Amino acid sequence: MKQYQFIRRGDLVLDLGAAPGGWLQAARQILGPQGFVLGVDKEPIKPFPFWNVGTIVADILQEDQTVALIQIETYRKIDVVLSDLAPNVSGVWEVDHARQIDLARHALSIARKVIRPSGNVLVKVFQGSDLQEFRKEMRAEFQTLRIVKPPASRSESAELYFLGLGYIKPQDPSQLTQSPDGERQF
Repeated sequence: MKQYQFIRRGDLVLDLGAAPGGWLQAARQILGPQGFVLGVDKEPIKPFPFWNVGTIVADILQEDQTVALIQIETYRKIDVVLSDLAPNVSGVWEVDHARQIDLARHALSIARKVIRPSGNVLVKVFQGSDLQEFRKEMRAEFQTLRIVKPPASRSESAELYFLGLGYIKPQDPSQLTQSPDGERQF
């Protein structure tokens, strides 16, 4: 993930689905002393002994309440949103995939409300029938969209990450499902 340099020193980072805190620690190391990372999870996260790491307990399915809490804890628009959200796996792939895409959509919806123009978003997704539609949604809102499979992810895993670089605020909601223009890359 380092090769994409989507988190930079001094950034303000939001980590959705932050428990137990692995991404919080990784982001903090990149950010340096001028940056700040805020973790959000519906379960409490053991506090970190660093002034530039904060956590809040919130359910991302309650978007308005979660956004309000995020805005209280942050001092400006977010530079990077990370979402490592995953559902409790049922073992029925179609159900698990649909739940995961729903979580990814909630994460993207929250990101739209808190991210700065040109900000970056990394969202976990599972491969499946709804993946292409979600890809279109993200592609319409970022200058560049990459599919990333972290080295820590098993090769047989259906887990991927969509990395949106350079957030472009849509002009109107109908743009979310239109195919991207020629300037956007994948």
